[in-house]
Amino acid sequence: MITDSDLSLGKRIDTVLTQKLQVSKSQVTQAIKKGLISCNDKICTKGGEMLKIGDQVVFQALKLENPPHLSKPIFQGEIEVLFEDEDVLVLNKPPHLVVHDAPSVKDATLVDYLKSHNYALSNLSGEERYGIVHRLDKPTSGAIAIAKTNEAHIALSNQLKTREMGRYYLAVLDLALKDRIDVECLMGRHPSNRLKMAKLKEGRYSKTSFVPLLSGQDFALVGAKLHTGRTHQIRLHLETLSRHIIGDELYGKKDSLNQRLMLHAYLLYFIHPRTQKTHLVCAPLFKDMLGFLEEKFSMEAVDEVLDEGTILQSFGDHF
Repeated sequence: MITDSDLSLGKRIDTVLTQKLQVSKSQVTQAIKKGLISCNDKICTKGGEMLKIGDQVVFQALKLENPPHLSKPIFQGEIEVLFEDEDVLVLNKPPHLVVHDAPSVKDATLVDYLKSHNYALSNLSGEERYGIVHRLDKPTSGAIAIAKTNEAHIALSNQLKTREMGRYYLAVLDLALKDRIDVECLMGRHPSNRLKMAKLKEGRYSKTSFVPLLSGQDFALVGAKLHTGRTHQIRLHLETLSRHIIGDELYGKKDSLNQRLMLHAYLLYFIHPRTQKTHLVCAPLFKDMLGFLEEKFSMEAVDEVLDEGTILQSFGDHF
């Protein structure tokens, strides 16, 4: 329902939705052309339609019953579903899988996988990012939340901003941390290497908390909690501590271990948009990362630190 505060953003329906939903005006325009936006149960046909207090505006999600032909390959195999209902889907993303399309992407993507499985997904982020509320880097594995409705997308996006939704990561390092440490800095694109991010005097604020979980002679397992969600944030923050994730050739160094990036989004928490119940979802480690840990540490020690309660307690958190 349109309120007085909504009209403070403007009166045109495209202007109000652009500001309220934090999407581009072109996305709203495309949704109007596709008949996905209605006002007071009537399909909206013009972006310049004027709103008034009390109007009921609905932005329908797009059901992909017949996905378009996809020229790129589709991810082969099944992706583990960690949580699913009519509003939210949480998957355990495998490593080496790109989340969404981009001009330079020629590989299979998670969005293409979702399309091929006929999921109903939110369309607030446009056709290339159906349902995507947050992303994981291609080499990073673990829990990722997908919005199945536009209402869920708006709610989860807002929770990311307020940190009511977030993630705890596990990372295998080349050097141990002695104690818990919080890293804060301004960061942005590296001035000489556009593939990397860098600590800058002017940039976007970022903060990560790190806790030691397992320490050995050559390797260590740490937990990382995001307080902000910047690109490559964990990897850059570890670099400022002279620590690097095993398999990270961009921020770390090449080694003989021949491992992928040992970074995994292990726990994801969010407030359900419809029930308002807090959910904590655990994404089991994939065999390569779990096997690496059990090879370097004892299986008993690994099992103990992978307990959800142990992870939360190490940060002083509880759910």
